[in-house]
Amino acid sequence: MPVCFLFLGFLILTEKWSTPLRYPADMTPPPGRLVDVGGRRLHLDEKGHGSPLVVFEAGIAASSVSWCLVRDRVAQFTSTAAYDRAGLGWSDSGIGIKTAEDAAGDFFRLLESAGIGSPVVLVGHSFGGLICRIFQQRFPGMVGGMVLVDPVVRAEWRGATEPKLRMLGRGASLSRRGATLARLGVVGVALKLLVSGSGRIPKLLAKLSAGNGAPVADRLVGEVRKMPRELWPVVAEHWSQSKSFEAMAANLESLPVSVEQLDEGQSLGDLPLVVLTASKRVSEHEADAGLSSRGEHVQVPGAGHWLQLDAPDVVSAAVLRVVEQVRAG
Repeated sequence: MPVCFLFLGFLILTEKWSTPLRYPADMTPPPGRLVDVGGRRLHLDEKGHGSPLVVFEAGIAASSVSWCLVRDRVAQFTSTAAYDRAGLGWSDSGIGIKTAEDAAGDFFRLLESAGIGSPVVLVGHSFGGLICRIFQQRFPGMVGGMVLVDPVVRAEWRGATEPKLRMLGRGASLSRRGATLARLGVVGVALKLLVSGSGRIPKLLAKLSAGNGAPVADRLVGEVRKMPRELWPVVAEHWSQSKSFEAMAANLESLPVSVEQLDEGQSLGDLPLVVLTASKRVSEHEADAGLSSRGEHVQVPGAGHWLQLDAPDVVSAAVLRVVEQVRAG
């Protein structure tokens, strides 16, 4: 997490793209639409037909693009919508949007402004899973079901120890350094050099900026390679802008506050719910599934944290089970 600030550079350190890189004046147009939410534009991309609507909530530093493999599958049996939180992807920056509760409120305003009614099925990955839980807590009548994809383990950040707080602080500091590099055009230059076939300078920049974060860099490179190749330049465009780094810094700093915003003991009644866990067993995820009489916990052997990229069929099958329960009333 502390090296996420140079996320874009990490994703492409070992790749040379054949597609020319575009910069803000000539960026890839957003799929879907930009919805005005209190004077800001949030990106919303809808696909598929049918009811209920499935809405995808991305992880702490990710955008709607991260759901590409699952969305195509889910859109075959119902309508879907993926959106970008403030500061990420194609969405405008959002001053004051820091905690998971802030994001949940912003999400509610987006649905209202976009004319989207209830019930919706929420699908959230990692930090996005926490946002989904808090959204359901605040607006229970709008949620028909949930799929939580390897959600953030709240116990790791509730009453965070000093080492944990220092780690978050370093991550936020490095994120803001990344924002400065993006504003100065350094990130864009590094990407342009990579596109032209020169990897030496970008790798040096990454080393100087990330310290000993090479293992994390390698993991992030591996994750983005699971996306369709045509999306890689889109990810680059997003991370050549300072707003993405600033949004990430705010979320990292607020993580201990965000986990405290959830009422841990609140029953979910008979809400259709599937909690998916990557390879390692997580007792908190099992407990979350037990909050609903129709809760289901599924461990996915061999999968990493980005389950939607490692096991898109498993995730889409879980969404289908929840959708069918919602349809059955």
